[in-house]
Amino acid sequence: MLTIIVVMLVAVEHIAIMLVEMFATPEQQAQAFDMSPEYTRQPAARVALANQGIYNGALGVMIIASYWLVRGINLITVWQMLLVFIMAVAFYGGLTATRKIWLVQLLPAVVAFLLTL
Repeated sequence: MLTIIVVMLVAVEHIAIMLVEMFATPEQQAQAFDMSPEYTRQPAARVALANQGIYNGALGVMIIASYWLVRGINLITVWQMLLVFIMAVAFYGGLTATRKIWLVQLLPAVVAFLLTL
């Protein structure tokens, strides 16, 4: 039960990140992602953030949908694959964007992954 809760929290977090990346104001995005408001106001940055939001939302939806679509050990395998992808992306994001990503995205994904073992 704990595994399901933690994995679902990771999924909900990624849907929340999608909402910020796609629909928040440039000022809110700047604060959330440690970027300058001048950068997040640029049309190219707005498009890039929205595109990234689609990926984060898709990850969250895939984790949630898999709970109903996949059973048994296959569910654990699907979750592990998605969590490994999240961990890889979060690790890279922490290196290239802001270290805060390691705490906000990488750590919950690692905990969820460890619980699936």
